[in-house]
Amino acid sequence: MDSRRVGRNVLSNYRIGKTLGHGAFAKVKLAVHNLTGIKVAIKILARQFLDETEAMKVRREINIMKRLSHPHIVRLFEVIETTTEIYMVMEYVNSGELFYYLTEKGRLHEDEARHFFQQIISGVEYCHRHMVAHRDLKPENLLLDSKHSIKIADFGLGNIMRDGHFLKTSCGSPNYAAPELIAHRLYAGPEADIWSCGVILYALLCGRLPFDDDNLSALYSRIRNGTYPISSHISSSANDLIARILVVDPVRRISIPEIHRHPWFREQLPQYIASPAIKTLCETEKVNEDVVREMVTMGFNIHEIIGSLLNHLQNQATVTYHLLLHRYFRARFNFDNHELLVSSGVTDHGDIYVRSVSCDQEKWTLGFKSQASPYQTMRDVLQVFHSLNVQWKRIGHYNMKCLWERPRSKYSRDVFVDRCPETKLHGDKILPSTCGTGMTIRTHDSIKFELQLYRASGEMYIVDLQWINGPPFLFLELCASFLSVVGII
Repeated sequence: MDSRRVGRNVLSNYRIGKTLGHGAFAKVKLAVHNLTGIKVAIKILARQFLDETEAMKVRREINIMKRLSHPHIVRLFEVIETTTEIYMVMEYVNSGELFYYLTEKGRLHEDEARHFFQQIISGVEYCHRHMVAHRDLKPENLLLDSKHSIKIADFGLGNIMRDGHFLKTSCGSPNYAAPELIAHRLYAGPEADIWSCGVILYALLCGRLPFDDDNLSALYSRIRNGTYPISSHISSSANDLIARILVVDPVRRISIPEIHRHPWFREQLPQYIASPAIKTLCETEKVNEDVVREMVTMGFNIHEIIGSLLNHLQNQATVTYHLLLHRYFRARFNFDNHELLVSSGVTDHGDIYVRSVSCDQEKWTLGFKSQASPYQTMRDVLQVFHSLNVQWKRIGHYNMKCLWERPRSKYSRDVFVDRCPETKLHGDKILPSTCGTGMTIRTHDSIKFELQLYRASGEMYIVDLQWINGPPFLFLELCASFLSVVGII
């Protein structure tokens, strides 16, 4: 069958438009998602041109991008594979590369350079928190959207970091590569990425590269020595930050937390970048009622939507949901006053959310914010658990392992379990304990989950109920029962 016809069939949910770019074995097409009308970029890779090494890079890039969901990282919505092609459906970023922006404007004013640099650091910090090293940060891989916000792209040279393990592959563009990479030494990914960020900052402020030479050996010598021209036209604070980043010894090189504390970086710093307590979409993802409602009007079944999201399926429901959610937040995010979790103010406990613990794990949680004290919050939660016949065991401060078994139906096997009328916050025994009152449950229909309370910011606390095992839909049933008892739904 003609590969073009196959492509049209597998991409039937999209209207394919013009070619945005092409390379040796891939091209990028503009497309429109039929149901939502949202523009996307579809990267099409021909398998016949991929050798084993290139195929491994593509697979690694896909695995990395599936982990990441951040305002300053290009979003991957869907991957479709056939015997001849791989289609990566990604966020469409329409204002080109930062490289061309710099070429046109030359050096930037410090406020504009700071604006870009803050966003770059925010995205890179997120990557490192999710154990991803980019390893090819440069203006060509930094895209600008319609609001001139940075989007980090091209994770083809990226890698997953593991605690206690160093990277060894020398890769990336020589002008942006850290000294430890060009010396072919073992290196840590974050430090190498930070060096590249320093080179980018210098280019933003000076309109040229700090390390540049037509002779590769001379270029490497400059990088190894860390020698670059100091610019007199930029502020001493900016020069200080650059000097602390472009340190040859990676151990002495400034870290991202230290960059956050630097006076130059902190000027006009948006709240969503400044606050470490703020969650990004991948970490705290609301099941957005407006998005679900819009999907229902399109003809989707609400149970299909929730079930597909819970089980991390890739189908028309989840792709449509994430496209709409992405558009929703783009339209409503105020990046100068950004917070995904906002207390409802109706009671002390507010704003329910469901989150994935990490993008590559099959663990989901129900959670909410509370302004009550930790003791009061835990007491209220455990009282609700008691009313729902949840059993628990304390494993740490404000941390419980829990078991819930759904009450029997007329088709289930009868098993007698005692129920205690009192609720105690402290103690190591599983509750309810044997107190003479009992109920009949279904022993084969149960779930295990974990309860954790932690501080979000100030006097605000987060309660997580994290599913561990058992039927996923049973966990949703418990969540619904819990919210019903506390009067939130």
